[in-house]
Amino acid sequence: MIRFFKIALLIASVAIFPFTEVGIANPPEAGEVFRQLKLPFPEKKEHRQYLGVKKGESFLIRDIEADVVIVEVLSMYCPFCQVEAPKVNELFSMIQSDGNLNGKVKIIGIAAGNSRYEAEVFTQKYAVQFPVFPDADFTIHKMLGEVRTPYFIGIKNEGKKSRVFYSKLGAFGDTGDFLKQLISMSEIENQGVSK
Repeated sequence: MIRFFKIALLIASVAIFPFTEVGIANPPEAGEVFRQLKLPFPEKKEHRQYLGVKKGESFLIRDIEADVVIVEVLSMYCPFCQVEAPKVNELFSMIQSDGNLNGKVKIIGIAAGNSRYEAEVFTQKYAVQFPVFPDADFTIHKMLGEVRTPYFIGIKNEGKKSRVFYSKLGAFGDTGDFLKQLISMSEIENQGVSK
């Protein structure tokens, strides 16, 4: 009788809550259209200005005022993310200080499985200046194919859609070389970075 009840409950739950793309997504692949993610409107004024997003409850990657958006999927509990944090900060600084890239390329972080508090602890401990969005319930992480961390995704905004040009797990090596690779792969023009 209990077994019958469990089976009936499972069938009813599938009928009421059918499986969606969210739970079965694959990691983004280079060349594909990026599945748009709803991100919460940034609380910090400097993050709103950096992203150039209009006021609202949420926004999409394509709403960010940039030709290219680099997404780092991280976790405060990931030792590799902790080791990589200074290099990602260096990447951010290199972009910000380059007159040809500043405004064209922006970085955001998705803190997979981390609450707002945990994301803030990470950003404060590692002096992260770009916006890091908490993803405590793994909603965004599932949409990104439940990638391991750190994971980097390069996205080129093309009007109403965005296209993935880079999607890889792990450390990226030399920061300058990585930036040149991103510029080349994204095909944005930049005279300040030699290819």
